[in-house]
Amino acid sequence: MAGKIKTVYVCSACGAESPKWVGKCPKCNEWNTMEEEIVSAVKTVATQAVSRKVAAKTINEITVLNEHRFKTNIPELDRVLGGGLVKGSVSLISGDPGIGKSTILLQICKNIDSSLKLLYVSGEESAVQIKLRANRLGVNSDNVSVMAETDVLSICDYISDTKPDIVMIDSIQTMKIEELSSSSGSIVQVRESANMLLNIGKSLDIPVIIVGHVNKGGEIAGPKVLEHIVDTVLYFEGERNQAYRILRAVKNRFGSTNEIGVFEMTEAGLEEVENPSAMLLSGRISGVSGSAITCIIEGTRPILAEVQALVTTTNFGNPRRMSTGFDFNRLNLILAVLEKREGLYFSSLDAYLNIVGGLKLDEPAVDLAVAMALVSGVRDFPIPEDMVIFGEIGLSGEIRSIPRIAERVKEAQRLGFKTCVVPKACLKQLASLKDQIEIIGLSNLKSAISLLR
Repeated sequence: MAGKIKTVYVCSACGAESPKWVGKCPKCNEWNTMEEEIVSAVKTVATQAVSRKVAAKTINEITVLNEHRFKTNIPELDRVLGGGLVKGSVSLISGDPGIGKSTILLQICKNIDSSLKLLYVSGEESAVQIKLRANRLGVNSDNVSVMAETDVLSICDYISDTKPDIVMIDSIQTMKIEELSSSSGSIVQVRESANMLLNIGKSLDIPVIIVGHVNKGGEIAGPKVLEHIVDTVLYFEGERNQAYRILRAVKNRFGSTNEIGVFEMTEAGLEEVENPSAMLLSGRISGVSGSAITCIIEGTRPILAEVQALVTTTNFGNPRRMSTGFDFNRLNLILAVLEKREGLYFSSLDAYLNIVGGLKLDEPAVDLAVAMALVSGVRDFPIPEDMVIFGEIGLSGEIRSIPRIAERVKEAQRLGFKTCVVPKACLKQLASLKDQIEIIGLSNLKSAISLLR
């Protein structure tokens, strides 16, 4: 076991230190700003007097070695990670309760190379509970060790002694350092526990996967520094009452932050969805107004998504606006452009917008599809079911060009769509595809709305 840890209380406002907690900072007189921190041993005068020489290298003198990655053999997860788990990396997986964080850890244990030694540490479940869930998921490897422990110092000592290939911590909010007086899940405990796991993982070149809870606002619970010190931050998105889950990288030092992985929650765990576009469009009803198909780019893959709009007469003094999966302010902007430039008044109408499948669309390329769905809803005229729409809308009502237009059109063609509505400025990039699919180039909203007459 490690020796006694020395702690001190530091004011978050002015930085003043105190050997014990006080409610009011004696220096700046602020209340409830004293936070517990771990400090290293005090240096002696002789140690401080020793001069330390440091040296710098030119960037051309630095040699780069090929990073070694452990493949999880879950292609959707490997895609989001950038190719697998890098040695010595620390990855944070977060999401709502019951969304599949613990499940995907056990599935990694099942699918990864059986020659690797894995350590699964749980502070929330007993070893028997983990075994029951492992049986349901088909995990029966002798190289997976399970530990029901919350003391970080004991866990780090065990890792130092056994040196597993991969360590999994479920979850960081249940971990604690006994020498700290604060309770588990507090800012100090989460920060210091994560720092210790980071140090042991980096020093022994062991990948560490940490599960983190989220607060009511959907953000990772604990200090923001938790997201800064780890190498990769992954978010599980989706509703608990829906089967589909989206794994998104919001930070990745070893790969792209634009990739997503799509999974379906089943009795056998999380199953990969190889064709997200077909999945998101399944169950679509033809001949219904307010429905438009668009295409977004997530990392390296184009994905078709359905935009649904419902416009109805309001029963209140002020019309209601509701958006699910699309930026609320962007919706109001599009409504304002439709009113000002095209004379379609929504001031006495409720407008509801929904993105099917739990996707969150934040690309400007979705603007035209949203506008067309709103117009279709207010006029009760359906958009042709074999039409795909994408383009950015400007405040003057113009349709502006978007990036990677050819990939979007090819994805629509692959799934059997016959017509693509695109910005007129992008037609030159699609010259080679005109013989394969009908392409309509538009320069303003008025010409787009005329397609619904």
